[in-house]
Amino acid sequence: MKFTSTFLAATAAFVASALAGASATPLTTRTVFTPPVTYPHAGTVWFSGQTHNVTWDTSDAPSQITNKLGRIFLRKAGITTPLILAENFDILLGRIEVEVPLVLEGTDYQLNLFGDSGNFSPEFTIQGSGI
Repeated sequence: MKFTSTFLAATAAFVASALAGASATPLTTRTVFTPPVTYPHAGTVWFSGQTHNVTWDTSDAPSQITNKLGRIFLRKAGITTPLILAENFDILLGRIEVEVPLVLEGTDYQLNLFGDSGNFSPEFTIQGSGI
């Protein structure tokens, strides 16, 4: 196939037009916010059936956050489980009340606070109901 100068000129004009359009579109700066979990902390013991306020630090929240809706998953032995303890809350609240589920007792639980990006709590303990 033989390329003509007309074809090459048309292709160059198309590429230049596409690039000009792309550069004219303003980009919105968005920041991923991963606030550190402050409670539960290492050494915390929860009992199944109790309610607790999970807390996280929002003091360094950027002005533009990609996703402000939070979700908290339970983790066991470094693996995020499908157990959702809370969801659809404003990540800027800094706290949300959760009910401790009935799970196997263990010292290797964590919470995964998820908004823009996941952030894990330190490991803590969940025990039986204590009744």
